[in-house]
Amino acid sequence: MRRWGPIIAIAVVAAIVAALVVLGGGDDDDEAGDDGGTGGEEATEVTNADGDPVYPFSWADGETSGLDDLEWGERCDTDRGRLAVPEVSSDSCYLPFEGDNGGATAPGVTADTIKIVVYLGPDNDPVINYVTDAIQVDDTNADTKDTLNNLVTYYETYYETYGRHVEIEYYESEGIATDSTTARADAVAIAEDLKPFQVWGGPALTEAFGDELAARGIQCISCAGGSQEEFAERAPYGFGLGLTNEQARGHNVEVISKQVAGGTAEYAGDPAFQDQDRVFGYLHIETEDPDSAADAQATVDALEEAGVEVVENIPYALDPATLQETAANAIAKLKQSGVTTVIFAGDPVAPRDFTREATKQEYFPEWFLNISTLVDTNVFARTYDQEQWQHAFGLTALAARVDPESSGSEYIYDWFFGETPAADDTIGVITPQPGLFYAVLQEVGPNLTNETWRDAIFRSDPTPSYLTAPSLSWGQHDRWEGIDGDDYQGIDDITKIWWDPDATGLDEIRNEGTGLWRYVDGGRRYLLGDWPEEEFKAFDEEGTSTIYDEVPEDERPPDYEPLAP
Repeated sequence: MRRWGPIIAIAVVAAIVAALVVLGGGDDDDEAGDDGGTGGEEATEVTNADGDPVYPFSWADGETSGLDDLEWGERCDTDRGRLAVPEVSSDSCYLPFEGDNGGATAPGVTADTIKIVVYLGPDNDPVINYVTDAIQVDDTNADTKDTLNNLVTYYETYYETYGRHVEIEYYESEGIATDSTTARADAVAIAEDLKPFQVWGGPALTEAFGDELAARGIQCISCAGGSQEEFAERAPYGFGLGLTNEQARGHNVEVISKQVAGGTAEYAGDPAFQDQDRVFGYLHIETEDPDSAADAQATVDALEEAGVEVVENIPYALDPATLQETAANAIAKLKQSGVTTVIFAGDPVAPRDFTREATKQEYFPEWFLNISTLVDTNVFARTYDQEQWQHAFGLTALAARVDPESSGSEYIYDWFFGETPAADDTIGVITPQPGLFYAVLQEVGPNLTNETWRDAIFRSDPTPSYLTAPSLSWGQHDRWEGIDGDDYQGIDDITKIWWDPDATGLDEIRNEGTGLWRYVDGGRRYLLGDWPEEEFKAFDEEGTSTIYDEVPEDERPPDYEPLAP
């Protein structure tokens, strides 16, 4: 977790440790290029006038084309029409490409290669080190490079790349996570000197990097960026794997208003609170982004519009030098205002200081988790004051966990290579960016440009929703009522959790210990607008899961032998 790229994106990436981005078989109603072109009276959407396949050509296209004897290759499970990898929902098979791929279709693209730049922060970034020191992760940038280079081999063994090989260049910045000036200079250097087709990752706590890349026509996956408006301004040069501020806010407000507000603070640690009607306070991180404070106020306004009064709206900065003092003042204010339920929206380190200070001031409220970055991981939650955190419950974009020996990124790596990855602690947050890239690349076809990339990811159908994997989609799929614009983030559905301080098991980096998040209803997920009006069901073990020993039977993939790399 030490080298996790954008902190906002980290939550996202952790959320899909056990998931594969499934993007094949969408609506093929756009004009797709191939080696012979389309046209003629007998041409169709998936074949040209000569009756040959038009690329990209998915398994679904094969079923509608009427073509027989198509050679899908060893990588395809022709019983399922999906890649023969043991993922919870592997991607669609695509027909192996033959012909002319068009050569240099975009900057960073040739007939043989696609250049990708991977951003790496400095090994000694004090902000990132402050965040990760609490969980004792020792993966280095060198470990990340070794693991990611190998993952390219894995993906290109199974995914169709239309005659091109991905060449990765690593850009190691000297700027810390909050340094917007260096971030812009880094983006300029990458755009002018390296000239890639796409960049993966960026500095953690500034949006300047992604903004500058977009201004120079360079796409980025998981550059920091939070709002619908920010992604729209970058279009088509920015994509993410999580939720925008507006999307997360929609889920939070719906659940709080339907399942939390209006009742007594029964989950609080203070017996005096348990018989009182809930009184809400909002404790949230505030960054240098000028929209940060406005986003927080928008959440408070949305809650109040839904009938939920917020009596305290308290910001804090992720500053190691001042956080303890900030915590003391914030807790005193919440306590004085009679807040029974603290809605927390922030980073994964601050709860350690806030919960310790709350115990010091003998203040024991409910803690509601507001889809917060990494706070919903066991590895961080174990570092908080457990006398406080045993009263924590809320929402997460993460999927219900499965034993890493039977599912997930490290399991796939070991299955394919027969060894543990060098970045064994962080492989779960390394894989989603290449996973998304190769899944979309298959659907793009040989004519790779920024626009065809956007069109491919937008037209792809939403992925299935499982207990162990979220549903992902981009573009317009009628999933975000009341939220305007295209969706440039991935996760759509959310689940509920509560903290069990007595449960034992592995955390996300395989440490055996005490304290685990419990997933309500085994990790059942909901889209915005689908949350029922019912009790939250926190602190009731019935039907919950902490970590599945193996993937639930109806989500379990077939067993396959790996292909030679």
